[in-house]
Amino acid sequence: MKIKKRIPLLILIILSFFFASRLIIYRNIETARIESGEEVTFFVASDIHYIAEGLTDDGQAFQEFINSGDGKQLGYIHEIMDAFAKDIKKEKPDVLIISGDLTSNGEQVGHIELAERLKQIEKIGTSVYVIPGNHDILNPYARGFKGNNQYVVSSISDKEFSKIYGSFGYEEAISRDETTLSYLAAPSADVWLLMLDTAQYENNAALGLPQVDGRIAPGTIDWIKQSSELAKSKGAQLIAVMHHNLLNHNETVREGFTINNSEDIVKLFQQYDIDLALSGHIHLQDIKSQNDEGNRIYDVATGSISIYPQKYGVLKYSLRKGIDYSTNSVDVEGWTKEKGLADENLNNFEEYSKKIAGDRMYARIVSRLAITDAYTTEELKLMGETYKTLYLRYYEGFREVGTPEIKSSPGFQLWLSAEQNSSQRNILRLVNANGEDNNKLYIPPGKAAK
Repeated sequence: MKIKKRIPLLILIILSFFFASRLIIYRNIETARIESGEEVTFFVASDIHYIAEGLTDDGQAFQEFINSGDGKQLGYIHEIMDAFAKDIKKEKPDVLIISGDLTSNGEQVGHIELAERLKQIEKIGTSVYVIPGNHDILNPYARGFKGNNQYVVSSISDKEFSKIYGSFGYEEAISRDETTLSYLAAPSADVWLLMLDTAQYENNAALGLPQVDGRIAPGTIDWIKQSSELAKSKGAQLIAVMHHNLLNHNETVREGFTINNSEDIVKLFQQYDIDLALSGHIHLQDIKSQNDEGNRIYDVATGSISIYPQKYGVLKYSLRKGIDYSTNSVDVEGWTKEKGLADENLNNFEEYSKKIAGDRMYARIVSRLAITDAYTTEELKLMGETYKTLYLRYYEGFREVGTPEIKSSPGFQLWLSAEQNSSQRNILRLVNANGEDNNKLYIPPGKAAK
């Protein structure tokens, strides 16, 4: 008799746990800010690499850090963010998505300072949603700069990340993945965001460096299936957002950039009619698609907002019209003129930022070629200039590079006869890219174009 009395209690406990888990799934599900049928405008930014004002004195150590990079404008990142906030205030998008690498190297004070900036953006009326990148969490490289020296500063844990950025997705999520910082958000009744944490930061301390490559964990895959079923039951279309790329964007920018289990995730997305992924990480503006038996899926990698040409995406979603993606560049010069600042670099920021990025590319490829001792100084210069020209257009998202002028140039002719390696193959691929424009994408309503 005692056993029989305990059975109903046991069932009650089991049911309590079951319904509690269901409540987590359906949390905030009826609180979408934008009603069904209304057009939604998203701004999409990536790879800000924000560094807090108090972590640098613009001294020698900081300049050396900047010069060792790929052209990131960290010395002007606060001005870039101020100008970006002005663009947002002017255009008033419904949503701002930031797809990872929010900070330079995961510095705690940088995260806190950036979160304060995002609060000001939300006051404009734009909802902000963020996910981490490979730079953001448990990063052993977290540094400040003073004079000739770097010094170690605190990074943050995954729990601290969700707390600092609680107002920007985590607190209003419909559902959160138990194993990562992934979450499901519903800014609109018609389109939901599958915000995926693809970074791997658990072993950073043991490695002594931030792990670059990404993946979607097995437990997260189960959660994606559950989230997709929920979205389907509510008639909402899902857009996936991740830091790492879903598809290969470049022969050399692939390993460590495309998620390790890309093939499985593409099949999963196609199974649940997720036609579009928004990513970053490669610091280049690029759109790739894959078509498997009529199921086309797109991966839009938005360029880094910290690198020339300071691009961000503008995505308009309409239940009736579909998805229309384009790009803009942050209007740093317009913001500078409005502020009346005398800084010559800021007043001519597009030219300045382009020169910095081009000089980095030129120096990198020339030093690589010089190791072979196969070219004269003049030949190295010609090859470096050709490489720089092609890759600046690549950063811009334009592929109109196969012009007779470039193909007939002495620098390109040297590349034609160069040793076959990844750099040479990329040059040939870029110059035959057939004028692709990676700044525009249209996906009709419903299923993506076949």
